[in-house]
Amino acid sequence: MAAVISEKEKAHTLLETFSTGSVFSSFGLGVFCVLVDRFLQLSFIQQSDWLRALSDNVVHGVVGMWSWAIVIGLRKKSNLWEVMVAGFFASVIDVDHFYLAGSLSLKTALHLPQRPPFHCTTLIPVVTLILKCVMQIFRLKDSWCFLPWMIFISWTSHHVRDGIRHGLWICPFGHTAPLPYWLYIAITASLPSLCSFVMYLTGTQELMSTKHGVHIDV
Repeated sequence: MAAVISEKEKAHTLLETFSTGSVFSSFGLGVFCVLVDRFLQLSFIQQSDWLRALSDNVVHGVVGMWSWAIVIGLRKKSNLWEVMVAGFFASVIDVDHFYLAGSLSLKTALHLPQRPPFHCTTLIPVVTLILKCVMQIFRLKDSWCFLPWMIFISWTSHHVRDGIRHGLWICPFGHTAPLPYWLYIAITASLPSLCSFVMYLTGTQELMSTKHGVHIDV
């Protein structure tokens, strides 16, 4: 029989979305971004292309992992793989630098004449919607309900962080001005909770609660 989540469990899911732990985790994410950005400005990092690129990419991954951990609440150790996948999605975007450069040379990849394709912010809603349609067609919406949201959060956190230097590339309308630093921090810290709330409204959080081991009635 199909699983049904009770009204009590729905209310519990909503409370978890804005729980004290979630609020503190979001605040901690914002603080982490401020501190790590200052660390990345140290001269020994800025003087090395490899160290600067690697550390920046690692931070993208950590922000992606942290953001998704807030969404799922890390109820079980088995949820760690989802957090790792979110970090992978948040950092793998930068591979397109080498694709556009047509070379494995880091210097060439860092000095491109234009922004690489995966850094087009318009792709985020497009890919998310396509994924949701594919999952609907192949009836994967229950077991893989988290995937479009994971990609949305991971890629958005990456784009917003890059946006403080280059703005957002909203194809076909062009680029925005660089994002104010405070706005970058505010978006990064609040994005997981905002997405969790929308996921609750669309029923995705309920499906994820079932998948993550919340008791259900059958």
